[in-house]
Amino acid sequence: MASARDSAAEGPAGPATFQTGFPIRPERLVEAATPEDVREAVAYAGGRGLHIAAHASGHGLPGPVEGGVLVATRALDSVTVDPLRRTARIGAGASWGRVIEAAAPHGLAPLNGSSPSVGAVSYTLGGGLGILARGFGYASDHVRSLDVVTADGTARRVTPEREPELFWGLRGGGHRLGLVTGMEIGLVAVERLYGGAIAFAGERAAEVVRGYLEWTRTVPDTLTSSLAALVHPDMPQLPEELRGRYVVSVRVAFTGDVQEGERLVAPLRAIGAAPRGGGGAAGSAVLADSLREMPYTESHTIHSDPPFPHAYYGDSAVLGELDAERTVQAFELAGPRAPMMTVVQLNHLGGALAAEQGAPSAVPYRDARFLLRLLSPLDGTDVGSVRALYGEVGRVLGPLAVGRSLNFSFGGGDRTGGFHEPETAKRLAGLVSQYDPAGLFGGPYGA
Repeated sequence: MASARDSAAEGPAGPATFQTGFPIRPERLVEAATPEDVREAVAYAGGRGLHIAAHASGHGLPGPVEGGVLVATRALDSVTVDPLRRTARIGAGASWGRVIEAAAPHGLAPLNGSSPSVGAVSYTLGGGLGILARGFGYASDHVRSLDVVTADGTARRVTPEREPELFWGLRGGGHRLGLVTGMEIGLVAVERLYGGAIAFAGERAAEVVRGYLEWTRTVPDTLTSSLAALVHPDMPQLPEELRGRYVVSVRVAFTGDVQEGERLVAPLRAIGAAPRGGGGAAGSAVLADSLREMPYTESHTIHSDPPFPHAYYGDSAVLGELDAERTVQAFELAGPRAPMMTVVQLNHLGGALAAEQGAPSAVPYRDARFLLRLLSPLDGTDVGSVRALYGEVGRVLGPLAVGRSLNFSFGGGDRTGGFHEPETAKRLAGLVSQYDPAGLFGGPYGA
């Protein structure tokens, strides 16, 4: 088996990882240089009944590998663009940043997320809720084929015509059906967009939340947005107007022209244009406004996710309906009075996300209206306190929450259910029984 080493003999540190909050301690670490290395690693694990998982950028967690095998795929980072077919072939270790750079010279873009350092394959297997999601759907909807090694050590090219059931389950089902070594995806003809963020003073959070929810009822599918709130740390790397402040921000990505974009966001700017009760511009709640036309290669600046590794815990709630007052309460619980720093983000769903854009997939909760995400840094904070806070938020949301998002659970595997509707989970469990009866990749799905 190429490039394999005994991790336990070297100490507890696993591969370099973005998420540093939960140690990864496999018995063996395989640094794959080729897809054949991945196949050999799966055969090795299968022959010994060991758990096995893949690791690319490490934004998420690989699953149960304590005493098992972890395959580092970072070296499998090839990206090849076919501009005529508007496709890209991507290796298992490629980041979205590499795909964006390769597609941009051809006037094309992938359906990536907010952070350019996230692994493209892992993100897509979990569904892939990107910055252009309402206009084009989930990243999983645009997969043309997947190269995957199943538990029996077989390397397969999976397409809608060849093994359609496995093709269905891999897109939206996550990592429990095999180790993906590469995939071919469709690209979209987006070279520039209108986007950025408007930051509001947190003292007006309730007003901004209510205004944002009302505004989302009016926008076209070509506009994707989110609302986020956090108490910014007092750090010199941040703009002076944001340091140490509680800030609520609306992030926007619109694929139409600048003039139409300006018209669409005008109601957002009006939310904080004057103090409560009317009056002039004095006392405006707007702290910063970065909305502008930009090349797609700058789209990561819309969210400006932290580029450095750190420890964090996170979870999510998929919302079938939304109640403004419950949402305000959720934001207040995670605000300045929370026992730890917490980022709360509300993603507007709908549009192209509501219907499959290609072959059927296991992506769940298509009819959901919003996704609420919570993320808390763990430096100096214990996980138990974070879970308690998230439990309070969950109780406030109550029956509005219909499930959780597979891509936005960063909690060390303490909660495994709610990622799919019961019927989808049952169908995925059937695929696991067929392709991985010994549970090498983590076992059955929880409903």
